[in-house]
Amino acid sequence: MAILTEKVSGELEMLQRHLIVLKYVAENEPIGILKLAEETKIPSHKVRYSLRVLEQEGLIKASAPGAVTTDQTRSFCSELDSMIEDLARRAEDLKKIKITR
Repeated sequence: MAILTEKVSGELEMLQRHLIVLKYVAENEPIGILKLAEETKIPSHKVRYSLRVLEQEGLIKASAPGAVTTDQTRSFCSELDSMIEDLARRAEDLKKIKITR
């Protein structure tokens, strides 16, 4: 895979992981790192990183029994479909770029 597309692929993979972790937190809050890793089959160090990113974005917060969602989570989730549709449109636009040699 070319470096041009490798970075985008990696970012999409990370976004997918963050969203999976957020989904599990929202559905099972409060939930800890080990339980998240077990349930999602994502290694605990990656779960820890995703939790840190989600906390920095204000979508979750730490509590004694585990991660919980915040008030911002609901508005983020309601906008998520349109954000994903925008990404899909951009991907479709990329298909339209024909490079001939």
